[in-house]
Amino acid sequence: MSIKNAPAALGSIHTIATRKAMLRLLPILCLAYFMSYVDRTNIAMAKTQLQADVGISVAAFGLGAGLFFITYAFLEVPSNLIMFRVGPRRWIFRIAVSWGTVTALMMFVNNDITFYLLRILLGAAEAGLFPAMMFMITQWFAQKDRATAIGYTYLAATLGIFFGGPMGGALMGMQDTLGLHGWQWMFLVEGALTILVGFVILVMLPDKPQTAAWLSQEEADALTDAATGGDEAHERHSLKGNIKVAFGRPFILLVGLIYFLNQVTNNGVTFNVPSIVEEMNVNSTFTVGLLSGVTGIGGTIGVLLIPRIAKRYTNESAIIGYLAIGCAVAAALFLMTSSPVIRIVLIGVLGFLFIGTLPLFWSVAMPRMTGLMAAAGLAFINTVGLTGGFVGPYVFGLAETASGTPTTGFWIIIAVSIIGGLLAIGLGRALKSEDRAMAKEAALAAATQTTFRQSDINDRYVGDAREPNVDLKEKQ
Repeated sequence: MSIKNAPAALGSIHTIATRKAMLRLLPILCLAYFMSYVDRTNIAMAKTQLQADVGISVAAFGLGAGLFFITYAFLEVPSNLIMFRVGPRRWIFRIAVSWGTVTALMMFVNNDITFYLLRILLGAAEAGLFPAMMFMITQWFAQKDRATAIGYTYLAATLGIFFGGPMGGALMGMQDTLGLHGWQWMFLVEGALTILVGFVILVMLPDKPQTAAWLSQEEADALTDAATGGDEAHERHSLKGNIKVAFGRPFILLVGLIYFLNQVTNNGVTFNVPSIVEEMNVNSTFTVGLLSGVTGIGGTIGVLLIPRIAKRYTNESAIIGYLAIGCAVAAALFLMTSSPVIRIVLIGVLGFLFIGTLPLFWSVAMPRMTGLMAAAGLAFINTVGLTGGFVGPYVFGLAETASGTPTTGFWIIIAVSIIGGLLAIGLGRALKSEDRAMAKEAALAAATQTTFRQSDINDRYVGDAREPNVDLKEKQ
């Protein structure tokens, strides 16, 4: 390979390797995330039946749905720090088997307390999955490819919404088979499938490009170099003394806060769509599940389209703000109409907006984090964001209890979306400030390195010049 053609050849190798990673790595991650989304949201399908069979009230359901996110959120950072030490493959395998087991145990819910306890355990079991996946993306994909890779990952969640509803509805159709309720069959079967997925991960998921049997050494090196930027030597390898770098930078806090507000909307809608559809006089559980998948349809379009739109513009924070305001507008239009068809369409539009914006949160954070700081920082953003997963179902449940209708929660969507849009303005300023600081730090590091090199050259030159004098004294 000639020097002239070397850059082009390396670029070609990286393009081929990236395509392989998209086709071989992402499907495994997507399979795990698909099942996680199905298992955390399947209680939405069982809401009415749990109320009839077990006596769980609307308020208790909202609290139980949200309790998942308490342990899930606050164990994210510890989980991801362990993942950084033991490797993604073994840790994601452990996560999948744990949450699959707890999902299956949900079939034994018999009162409010067991419902709360198992939801808390499910959150603890699943904690760390998503930030581990995001960390892998920072290790496998160059920045220019990350929004696309994250979009495909979120595609698994939207497909989980779309197919999870009909899947759950079909399983709940097994009512009274072998003496079990339909919702018990749903939890049992979906939990068993998740455990099987865990073993698929253990066998097929490589920890890093260098351990992927389907990559050549050149391809693995090309992926690593492009993903890390060759900055491994400058990474911080301990949280001690670096707490602010990992958790306290303004852009990290703002991304987390906007993500929190997004998740209030996301989970508030997701856990209540089936009951909203039932309010439209739809009685078949399968049909309820099918119509509830409309957010998944909208979200699928969003995660495929919005990252591509964002690639054409440099101001991702502005796009995040526009999408948040769009959620407020869609929710207001929903409240202004009584047409079931228009309401279903608007729920799909909401899915497009609040799910489609998710890849942008990570694409603005990832280029400003590396190594252990990325593992800790990405998990922290997820922790802050996913506390909104607790708040959303809970406040929606309170609103429904007070008004008697699940659609009251759309007033909450309007409020949090407007706040999110305003915070996006501050995020834009924080990102510019962070980029200036990073550029200054990089310039200082380059200058220091140049000084060290010059000093080393001078030392060698002086040493060479003095050597003959030493010899002369010895001879004398």
